[in-house]
Amino acid sequence: MGGVTASFAMQGDVIMAEPHSMIGFAGRRVIEQTIQQQLPAHFQRAETVLKNGFIDQIVPRTELASRLQALLKLHRG
Repeated sequence: MGGVTASFAMQGDVIMAEPHSMIGFAGRRVIEQTIQQQLPAHFQRAETVLKNGFIDQIVPRTELASRLQALLKLHRG
């Protein structure tokens, strides 16, 4: 979670995630212990993160190669 979120993986122009994947910097238990509250079930899920604008697309793994190919063609110039 944190390593990828803090790295260059989140610096791209187009950020994609797999359905229902977890995206965040700190894990659920760490956050709950820090704020002394229980988080909603959908917290840090790709679908919620997409709604909040942190990622651009949710792409099933089976469609990932073709989606990347289409994006690369767009940027070929």
